[in-house]
Amino acid sequence: MNPYLPLNEYIPDGEPRVFGDRVYIYGSHDRAGSDQFCDYVLKCWSAPLDNLEQWTCHGDIFRVTDTRDYPSDISWNTKDTYLFAPDVVEKDGRYYLYAYIVNAKGCVAVSDRPEGPFKLISRYKYDIPDEICCNGWFIDPGAFVDDDGKVYIYCGFERSFLAEINPDNMYEVLSGSCIEHFIPCKPTDEGGFDTEDKCFFEAASMRKVGDTYYMIYSPKRGSRLAYATAKSPAGPFTYKGYIVDNGVDYPGGNNHGSIALINNQWYIFYHRMTNNTIMSRRACVEPIEILPDGSIPTVEMTSLGFSKSLNPYRQIPAEIACVLKGGAFISERDIFTRVITDITDGCVIGYKYFDFGEDLGSKTMEFYAKINGMGCDCSLHILIDGEDGEEIGVCEIGHAGGTVKTVVKAVTGRHSLFFKVTVPYNGWTAEFFKNRRLFELESFIFQK
Repeated sequence: MNPYLPLNEYIPDGEPRVFGDRVYIYGSHDRAGSDQFCDYVLKCWSAPLDNLEQWTCHGDIFRVTDTRDYPSDISWNTKDTYLFAPDVVEKDGRYYLYAYIVNAKGCVAVSDRPEGPFKLISRYKYDIPDEICCNGWFIDPGAFVDDDGKVYIYCGFERSFLAEINPDNMYEVLSGSCIEHFIPCKPTDEGGFDTEDKCFFEAASMRKVGDTYYMIYSPKRGSRLAYATAKSPAGPFTYKGYIVDNGVDYPGGNNHGSIALINNQWYIFYHRMTNNTIMSRRACVEPIEILPDGSIPTVEMTSLGFSKSLNPYRQIPAEIACVLKGGAFISERDIFTRVITDITDGCVIGYKYFDFGEDLGSKTMEFYAKINGMGCDCSLHILIDGEDGEEIGVCEIGHAGGTVKTVVKAVTGRHSLFFKVTVPYNGWTAEFFKNRRLFELESFIFQK
């Protein structure tokens, strides 16, 4: 399900990499409720290719400050230095981590294992002005090793850079190889990078599919992950469209991720926001299709992750909602508890998709929800196949909350599930309760 990592883990900016018989996710590390992006450490998670729902945490793999267990991996850190959006590539049997260090120049570290820990090799070395990739920070570095052994780095914020890296040391930018604005952020005659939907903002990530190079990036409309293609790792690139948008019917924010081929299925890895901020981001994934002409159709956000469908007859944490409209959002109470809160009159909460199974002759089934009451009466309308779809039941929620239940129509097959909230008040009281927080939703389940 989405998020695909444990629900208490906040890993945004995920770069998926398949090494051997496992898929690894390298990303930033957010903290729930923080007013800052990211953390002082990078973590790594991985899963076996034959079980993409069995993720293992490998702990801290790199750090820019002393932690309770280990000293900092760098010596030039400054106040308020954080680690943002890394990448890892394999070259000649070793694994190289490219780090983006806020308020300081970035660096490269190495390990003999894809899960690290990584040891510092060097800061980036180059003989060109410091303004390369934003004063040498190498923002959001995306590394790429081509089939011919050449190594490239892509980076940038509001303007894009690429450069070739010396494959003998993996940290030296080759003289004369830097190209600025490889994804333009200004009108062009060719390629069409002339709107906020297309021009480069951040989050560069390179992949090669067949003989085509795909640049995945966040455009000016930052809730999207767009892609452009080329026949060379240095371009020129042509804008093709966007793959996913984390702000569709959901509290959106910046986006960062990439594509990966796993078990002959392509996926887009991205993140979604919690805690009513653009921080506290969690890792999500959707299957995608790369068509014969090389295009990637836009996919919707779902609650599925690597699952084909969800089981409505098992307890479902409310926080895996992929639709949140009307001001509701996910909030962490503690490491064990997250709820959908700020639910008001007219809010819509949606999940895609559940498999309700075959017809066993039942006409009805029961619906249960775990509710935190907030002193109001309201109705939870239960619908399938869209927020304006078929209503299969209504659950009345009282002042105290607790476990509430109702009888609903039995359905079969695969459906999206939506909750729509209304209040019973009318007249002047209806206006009073219009923006009143009504309850919090923790979990729910169906029972035949």
